[in-house]
Amino acid sequence: MTTSSPGTAGDLGSALAAAAAELAAAGVPAPRVDAELLAAHLLGCSRGRVRALAFTDAPVPAGYADLVRERARRIPLQHLTGRAAFRHLELAVGPGVFVPRPETETVAQLAIDAARARLAADGTVRVVDLGTGSGAIAAAVAEEVPEAEVTAVELSDLALAWAERNLEPRGVRLVHADLRTALPDEDGRYDVVVSNPPYIPAAAVPNEPEAADHDPKMALYGGGEDGLALPHAAAATAARLLRSGGFFVMEHAEVQAQALARHLENAGSWLDVRGHEDLNGRPRATSAVKE
Repeated sequence: MTTSSPGTAGDLGSALAAAAAELAAAGVPAPRVDAELLAAHLLGCSRGRVRALAFTDAPVPAGYADLVRERARRIPLQHLTGRAAFRHLELAVGPGVFVPRPETETVAQLAIDAARARLAADGTVRVVDLGTGSGAIAAAVAEEVPEAEVTAVELSDLALAWAERNLEPRGVRLVHADLRTALPDEDGRYDVVVSNPPYIPAAAVPNEPEAADHDPKMALYGGGEDGLALPHAAAATAARLLRSGGFFVMEHAEVQAQALARHLENAGSWLDVRGHEDLNGRPRATSAVKE
């Protein structure tokens, strides 16, 4: 028997179609993909396997309708599955922590490239991730540059708990501290500092309900009318922690690229200030070399 209601008795293919329609009506950006990912989560298989099962008489997994209804309420997909993909990793995430975004993968790549270059030159490399959140960037560096000594800094108690789950198995040192004052006894010891600090301006409420309603405000708003208070603080901490010739890279909003470049150029601590685009060609990160 087939049905138009996702998760009731019937075949998986019909349930997926009904779920996609329900999610589309709720404004979910990729309704079919999310419908398949929710089924994959419950079935413990890949999305590709779900698509194959949709052509058979496979039953609908128990609890599917409930998850679809939650997603239609714009609860983040990652909160429902408890997992978020980031580069080659699958990270544990949930309420209380910022869900890593694809654009941050570009920032992680810049940090990874710098760490590999320093490792090749010196045989060792020390990296710190300021405001690590779920630990996405620090985990990626540790995974892709396993010889690196990686430290991650996070202030939020809730985010710290998620970061611990993601970073402890990868040997990353996790420090509970404010990025503005972190690691006071380790000045000049690091080769690479990377940061995705809160940077949204005070009046710029995110368009997506998943971010506006579920990402912690502490992880979104950068402070000040332009949102640059915490990015400026991250840059100051990076200047303190880096050795001469060390590499700093930070994510930011598109509209902040020029202002941040000017700030670094005028700070008196940086050389070779450069902007970097994300996968969509938008100015998403700025890097510099410690003088």
